[in-house]
Amino acid sequence: MLSLLFTALIGIGAFHMNLSDVLNCIGYGSVKAFFPILYIITMAMFSYNLMQRTGQMNIIKQQISSVTDNRSLQVLLITWGFGGLLEAMAGFGTAETICISILIGLGFKPLFSAVICLLANSVITAFGAVGTPIVVLAKETGINASLLGINIVTQLAVFMFLFPFTILTITSRKRKDIPRNILVALLVGSTTLCSQYLVVTYMGIEAPSIISSLCSILVILIYSWLCRHNTTSEHSSWKDKLKEMRAWSIYLFILILIIATSPLFSSFNHALSSAYNSSMNFRIMEQNVTYNIAWLTQSGTLLLIGTVTGGLIQKIPVTLMAGTLWNTLKQLRKVFITLVCLISLSTIMNYAGMITCIAMALASVTGTLYPLFSPAIGCLGTFITGSGTSANILFGKLQADVATQLHISPDWLAAGNMSGTTAGKIISPQSIAIVTSNEQLSGKESVVLKKAFPYALIYVILIGFIVYLFG
Repeated sequence: MLSLLFTALIGIGAFHMNLSDVLNCIGYGSVKAFFPILYIITMAMFSYNLMQRTGQMNIIKQQISSVTDNRSLQVLLITWGFGGLLEAMAGFGTAETICISILIGLGFKPLFSAVICLLANSVITAFGAVGTPIVVLAKETGINASLLGINIVTQLAVFMFLFPFTILTITSRKRKDIPRNILVALLVGSTTLCSQYLVVTYMGIEAPSIISSLCSILVILIYSWLCRHNTTSEHSSWKDKLKEMRAWSIYLFILILIIATSPLFSSFNHALSSAYNSSMNFRIMEQNVTYNIAWLTQSGTLLLIGTVTGGLIQKIPVTLMAGTLWNTLKQLRKVFITLVCLISLSTIMNYAGMITCIAMALASVTGTLYPLFSPAIGCLGTFITGSGTSANILFGKLQADVATQLHISPDWLAAGNMSGTTAGKIISPQSIAIVTSNEQLSGKESVVLKKAFPYALIYVILIGFIVYLFG
């Protein structure tokens, strides 16, 4: 709240905003905070809390343990595999919220779970939300989307190996596990890289993360099975198997709904989007800003419907579901305040011109070394706005224009902006607020930031060298 207050004062005093502009920015930011981000967080926590109260999370825990008793592989399967699939389909914090809930439910420490989810939800966000950030970048710069996609895969290739290895190593720091971690990272990284490159080249930028996440899940499961194939397992009865399948019904319905309403099925998505929507208008800096909410395709709505439908299949009483939802709302009341202030703050910075001012200053200071810092600008955009899509809107055109002045390929630097945004996701205050929405992490945002910051710093420096050396 203090940060929001000081940002508003700077906007009025140094960037010539008037009070009505600031208030409209706060109103606009508040709406963006609630829809979709807080809506998603609330419904994802609702599904988790419901499964905790009914004991279904314990069944899921046993099932994942039965796939592999290796804790590192469990974490990689949930965050890189399942989390990558959720990010690819929905984005906007869905993956972090659900994955941290599952990890904590499996007995992992909350702080560890938060940091791991932030790390996992970085590289995979480049093609998140069915390629929306790259679609926006292509529109802003006028560059072919597939060309941007190929450049992004090239720039992020090394990280597709480094991040699985980092996730495995952080989970298990034993020296004897390093050879296995290297092998698994090579398998998962190769699968991610090859599948993303082939999909971008021959199918487009909508499905790379979807296909690569599914392939990664398959590789992890096969590796786990090969490591356990000589062990004996207890045979469950059909009733037990049905009970185990029913435990996944909430997440299964959520995934089905996300897939069915994604842009991959454009006609169905368009029909739902236009069926029931709302719009709000704001007057900011002599501009009319309209914010549309398509209720039936909101990820929060899909989470709610999936949770209720799965709950009914699990024969959970409606009164219990309603009570759990009410308790979830009370649990997240501080998160509401935090995110509303953060996104209102970033909205003021955007419309006042503060973010562009910082980026232009960096471009003018660095000169011919600019490509080295190009990803840092994308990282800055995501850090401030919490969204790779928003960062591409802010800086995509700037990157392409500077590239032209420096006689560098505009598509390479524009891709560098997108690659940099994936680093910014690790330390974005909005991402951190999402992973700390669990009550066990309430008030520990600064601790999570301190833990995650070194990884983000190394990440953005390495991307900078890649963009500079190969551009």
